[in-house]
Amino acid sequence: MSPRGNNIIANAHFHKDWQKYARTWFNQPFRKLRRHRERVRKARAIAPKPVKGPLRPIISCPSFRYNSRIRLGRGFSLEELRKAGMCKQFARSIGIAVDHRRRNKSIDSLLKNVQRLKEYKQKLILFPMKKGKKKGGKDVKSSVESPEKPPVVQQVNLDNIFRSKTSGKKSIVQKVTPAMKKFHAFDTLRKARTEAKVLSRKNKKSRLTNDLEGMK
Repeated sequence: MSPRGNNIIANAHFHKDWQKYARTWFNQPFRKLRRHRERVRKARAIAPKPVKGPLRPIISCPSFRYNSRIRLGRGFSLEELRKAGMCKQFARSIGIAVDHRRRNKSIDSLLKNVQRLKEYKQKLILFPMKKGKKKGGKDVKSSVESPEKPPVVQQVNLDNIFRSKTSGKKSIVQKVTPAMKKFHAFDTLRKARTEAKVLSRKNKKSRLTNDLEGMK
């Protein structure tokens, strides 16, 4: 069918050589192996430091929809560090993530993260950069005096020690009783709304009556 007027000529592009534009990816198993080797190499390079990076706080997800779920946050707040008895410079030097913008709006999460910091501090073994210089103070469980003869320690995964349930809180299953089935939420709300409206009108009428009597 020929085009009419000054319209565009339709072209379906059926004769393009599409095979040379298609990409294949057959080396996925080897890439998986390469990523594993890279993780092992990195763990050996930073040993005996934790493999999964710095310690992070447990926080609740934002918004009303997801506030029942918990996850790992960006870093501990300054108030949590102060309650645990450490400054932000020292915390960063011993593998603790710090987020100076975070604010604690819940006492429960504050106490939970402070306990997390104290537990981490007790399990910590510090290696001093200089001989005879001890680091960490009294709260640290053990510190190495001489960097030339470090003790034989095992590299650990923070998830195994400080396991956090990131999947969220368990839902409580409640049995539906016959009284619940008979209860009509819409009718109850409608009745309560009507009674409140009538009560406000009665109060307004009584106030007007009292004002008129007072004027007399």
